[in-house]
Amino acid sequence: MRDAISGKTGLVALIGDPVEHSLSPAMHNVAFQTLGLDYVYLALRVKQGDVEKAAAGMRSLNLRGLNVTMPHKVSVMPFLDNIDPMAEKIGAVNTIVNDNGVLTGYNTDATGFLQALAEKAVELEGMKAVMLGAGGVARALGFAMADEGAHLVILNRKEEVSWAENLATRIAKSYDVPVAWGELDRDTVNDALCDADIVVNATSVGMSPDAGRTPVDKEFLCSKMVVFDAVYNPVETRLLREARQQKAKTIDGLEMLVYQGAAAFEKWTGKPAPVDVMRQTMLKALHYEK
Repeated sequence: MRDAISGKTGLVALIGDPVEHSLSPAMHNVAFQTLGLDYVYLALRVKQGDVEKAAAGMRSLNLRGLNVTMPHKVSVMPFLDNIDPMAEKIGAVNTIVNDNGVLTGYNTDATGFLQALAEKAVELEGMKAVMLGAGGVARALGFAMADEGAHLVILNRKEEVSWAENLATRIAKSYDVPVAWGELDRDTVNDALCDADIVVNATSVGMSPDAGRTPVDKEFLCSKMVVFDAVYNPVETRLLREARQQKAKTIDGLEMLVYQGAAAFEKWTGKPAPVDVMRQTMLKALHYEK
């Protein structure tokens, strides 16, 4: 049990709309308590038109840090003093650090994704990576993979295939490498996956309550692949379950969630994050035994 909150307690928060569902307060508050740090983490609903006020409030209230979730990851950027180079390329931030009124934005989604892969000894350089989706999460994962030297194919659903084209163009300009894109349909997925080294699901397909769905038919998966699913609820999605059945190496979205949280925690506190405690807290919150 933590000591009483006082005037010395460091304040950290999540801003977004909605935020009521977030598991981040549980994860971070347990981490602070584990290390005996006098911090508290809150979830604060901030409406779209109030993002500038929220950034100003961070300064005036002396909040040490913020996590930023939808729909503010892009709109908050003009109100920060500094943007980390990778976050600048991605065009979105999910973590802000307040150093005596100077606000710096980072994207720890990219960091967390790469750390989750590194823990499974996955080296992206030279790999053919097929990414499904081109939304907010996909932006971070796409740039992270390109930065590590992967060759990208980005597929998105027909109604928003222009998102895939736009993301591919941005990544190609930043890294001077060809990036393919196309429509996310059965035939295109089949063609793209025939020689893929890693498959990344950055869509919401398979997320609870639609846990029975998968973006990739089982027959397109094989043992030489790495399969990563950004969905973390459920922890074991149908995509990952069927990939395991095909003997592929699998990585779940909870690992990225924990490592992105750990990266933010370390930026705020300067202390190594208690990753195992954070992971166990999330697994318990999701009612999953790993």
